[in-house]
Amino acid sequence: MEKLQYKININAPLTKVYDFMLGLSNKSTYEQWTAMFNPTSTYEGTWDKGSKILFLGVDEKGEKGGMVSKIVDNVPNKFVSIQHYGILKADKEITEGPDVEKWANGFENYTFEENNGTTSITVDLDTTEDFVNYMNETYPKALDKLKEICEK
Repeated sequence: MEKLQYKININAPLTKVYDFMLGLSNKSTYEQWTAMFNPTSTYEGTWDKGSKILFLGVDEKGEKGGMVSKIVDNVPNKFVSIQHYGILKADKEITEGPDVEKWANGFENYTFEENNGTTSITVDLDTTEDFVNYMNETYPKALDKLKEICEK
């Protein structure tokens, strides 16, 4: 697993950034910034600590797929830790086997800090070597989109 980190400063209150990033008040804010990864990006489940959450999208064949994950920790307005432990392929959850083993138990963590009305987000994530370039290209664009919607 490769460890990657991305940071962004957003000129908006921490509570708004946290809410928009997770789509708590309105799931569409989550869907807008994650559309950079997949135009149909969404989630099913809750952000409550210990809960299962599915990160989903529809592929080019029209099949629903994505990640099967668990919210390991959620300290509101401070920290969110997501553990990815499976994939969803054509509505089937797959939690073992070669497709899952190479990145199973990878984490995606969000750390939020506010200073004088500016919120900084640090994203730490584990990914497989074959996704490093994709993440390095796409994640900053997604965070820029989050910044854009939070600063409106």
